[in-house]
Amino acid sequence: MVEPAAAPLADARGRVVTDLRLSLTDRCNFRCTYCMPAEGLPWLSRPELLTVDEIDRLARVFVGLGVTEVKLTGGEPTLRREVVEIVARLRAIDNELDLSLTTNGFLLERFAAPLREAGLDRLNVSCDSMLRHRFEAMTRRDALGKVHDGLAAAEAAGFSPIKLNCVVIGGTNDDEVVDFARLARRSGYDVRFIEYMPLDADHAWERAKVVASADVRAAIHASFPLVPRERGPEPASTFDFADGAPGSVGFISSVTEPFCDSCNRVRVTAEGQLRVCLFALEETDLRAALRDGRSDDELADLIRDAVWRKWAGHRINSPDFIQPVRTMSAIGG
Repeated sequence: MVEPAAAPLADARGRVVTDLRLSLTDRCNFRCTYCMPAEGLPWLSRPELLTVDEIDRLARVFVGLGVTEVKLTGGEPTLRREVVEIVARLRAIDNELDLSLTTNGFLLERFAAPLREAGLDRLNVSCDSMLRHRFEAMTRRDALGKVHDGLAAAEAAGFSPIKLNCVVIGGTNDDEVVDFARLARRSGYDVRFIEYMPLDADHAWERAKVVASADVRAAIHASFPLVPRERGPEPASTFDFADGAPGSVGFISSVTEPFCDSCNRVRVTAEGQLRVCLFALEETDLRAALRDGRSDDELADLIRDAVWRKWAGHRINSPDFIQPVRTMSAIGG
């Protein structure tokens, strides 16, 4: 077990970082319209990626700085051939570490059981439609059946509760939100509705297509009354069903109700760039520091300095907002 540092990993505004989003690859087997173009993007070469040893070492430094939750992301993290080994290595750092993974579910039927055995605590599965034709249109893959198979495998492996992430886009899938809530009640899943954000490669994001979480919540509440759960460090505001039905619904309102003032997370990209905000325009090169032979203390100082300079918040709602060059797949969700 890594002993945490005496001083918290805090920024200049007193926000303490406890959550690390760690990308394993920028590659993805889907081509979601709100993320990347149909032809894909130029992928990182193998030598550019952090090695398993480098991932392990960085995670140990972050845990030593007080991080208690690590979420593995991508791209699609199950495309990283060492994904099970990485989970096992991270689990060995601290048995109390909250260790989760976000996936599109396509390969989950193969990986659910091995990931669980390696020590993964939780799964987030992205699914933006329950209609086969619409799912194919949004992901450019006819793969909804594979995602359902992956979800079944995850349940069989003992993952509970399973979180289902749905990006809501006006005029595309916003008519399914009540159906997703119905699915939560039937399955026990925690369904989380995510506001459409400007992180696409084509820079085709339109504010008019953002469906406010308040509107999604109202639509669900009209069919299935909701009661709020006490807000924790998670970005989602979560609601249970008033009648005691299983499952829950949550809302990540990055555009209409930003939660920047309580943000407790940072991201490391697949090639080792530290981003202290999802919409950051600057990065800190941790890979170079690792490969230059910097000590753990020096790595920790680099991380502390970057976190200290963290923005007060993103500027999506400001006229001077600049969209990051990187897409969500390259940043790590």
